[in-house]
Amino acid sequence: MDDLNVGAGATQEQVTSREQDAVRLLLLIDGAAESLPEPITDDPALVSAMGVVQGQLRLQKLDFWVRNPDFLADELLNDFEISRERRLLDLAGQILDSEEPEVRRYPMLRHHFGAYEPLDEALAVLRSAGLVVRRRRGTVDRTRRHDYYLLERGREVARAVIAEAPPFRYFVDRVALVLDLADGRGGNELKKRQYLQPEYATAESGSQIGSISARARERLDRLRTQAESLCKEGVVV
Repeated sequence: MDDLNVGAGATQEQVTSREQDAVRLLLLIDGAAESLPEPITDDPALVSAMGVVQGQLRLQKLDFWVRNPDFLADELLNDFEISRERRLLDLAGQILDSEEPEVRRYPMLRHHFGAYEPLDEALAVLRSAGLVVRRRRGTVDRTRRHDYYLLERGREVARAVIAEAPPFRYFVDRVALVLDLADGRGGNELKKRQYLQPEYATAESGSQIGSISARARERLDRLRTQAESLCKEGVVV
């Protein structure tokens, strides 16, 4: 694990390595996988499956928020404006008051279905190690979706990664926050929400989706000022 830099010194132009992507995706799939209603017995490769993430679209959209803390923080601010729950404002502040949007940000490309990065190389690492299995769903002529099964060995390795390389705990914490934000929504719903961000929606196809950290920080300052007034009125909880 020593050769896997989890973000220190990253810039907006930096790209992740195959190994970094593999570890991040393993922790994301481990956290996001839904439990199976019953063991799978008709597919030998899935006998030890512990859970599944249904759909590449959902996986990509969750990964976008993990890789882009500035967008994640701004979505927390969106939810704060609706609920007036102070916890959301504080969580956004923890991200934006730090250098996380700069040192932990790994941009994604804008494609027809929104934020997208090829997963094949990272998934090949996970598949070859017997950690994750991808299954194509649909017909011979048309793929409806790809499902990602976390195997028992994958869960064991995910736990070992966290124990042996504590800096990777960052991804576990961010995955938990992203899943709370997603609130069980499917890939299409997450895509629609992310398209509400103008920088996301207007990025040219094939180009990187730019940072919104400056705008998000200005918004955070404004909402903190408003929250102080609302707190006196008992509106913010």
